[in-house]
Amino acid sequence: MDLHADVSGSESRFGAFVESLALALGHADRIAPMKAYCTGLILPGDRKSVEPMAARVDPGRVRAAHQSLHHFVAKADWSDTAVLDVVRQLALPVMTKTEPIRAWIIDDTGFPKKGRHSVGVARQYCGQLGKQDNCQVAVSLSIANQHASLPVAYQLYLPEDWAMDPVQRAKAGIPDDIIFKTKPQIALDQIHAAQLAGIPPGIVLTDAGYGIDTGFRMDLRKMHLDYVVGVQSSTSLWPQGQGPLPPKPWSGIGRPPSLYRRSRDHKPVSAKGLAQSLSPEVWQTVT
Repeated sequence: MDLHADVSGSESRFGAFVESLALALGHADRIAPMKAYCTGLILPGDRKSVEPMAARVDPGRVRAAHQSLHHFVAKADWSDTAVLDVVRQLALPVMTKTEPIRAWIIDDTGFPKKGRHSVGVARQYCGQLGKQDNCQVAVSLSIANQHASLPVAYQLYLPEDWAMDPVQRAKAGIPDDIIFKTKPQIALDQIHAAQLAGIPPGIVLTDAGYGIDTGFRMDLRKMHLDYVVGVQSSTSLWPQGQGPLPPKPWSGIGRPPSLYRRSRDHKPVSAKGLAQSLSPEVWQTVT
């Protein structure tokens, strides 16, 4: 194997990939800092903030490289959604060449942080650490089959304390149109956008952080999407063939009735209770 030729080929493919991403940047002078930023992300080194990346990418011009990268990341007006769209257009035909998309995966990504000035930093659950700690959290939607997965949407979660603090918002430069949304609400927005973009559908997969949200599950069904989600053992479920009754007619006086009411003969049971009531023949092992 010619290692030099292999590295050279990888470098040329990487350059072509970044050139393709440049279509989404909107201005030619952003191409060079974007290529430097992407290079910094894949080079060795634990710290992926702008300053240490500038030192690795251009050690002879660290100050100038730092200013260029910082402007690209923090000041330049380009759309991360547009960049992800270009990536999808490049990757999706290759992914689906031999197998269709099987799943849409909703997940959190946590980024541990030391300080409290980065947008959205709060004490919250961080998957990297496996516990509550100081971090940022992003919600992502990825499409996948047996061979590959590809993120098609990625949004920073803004905790309610951040969203409701005008001083903190102004200091961090958070646009006025960014409002508080729960993680399931962000995920539903991403799924809806994916449908509008014509992305091939798949079964929605996610953990109990989203699965326990009844509104999230109901909205997936309204979008005609099947799902497999984690739930807590205490989550209320209706046995097969049973369900809530429609609301009673409202006279217009007093509080409007709930969307559903319980049947006299049937009531929901816990997920654990329903699972224990099923016969062994019903259970299947899936991968």
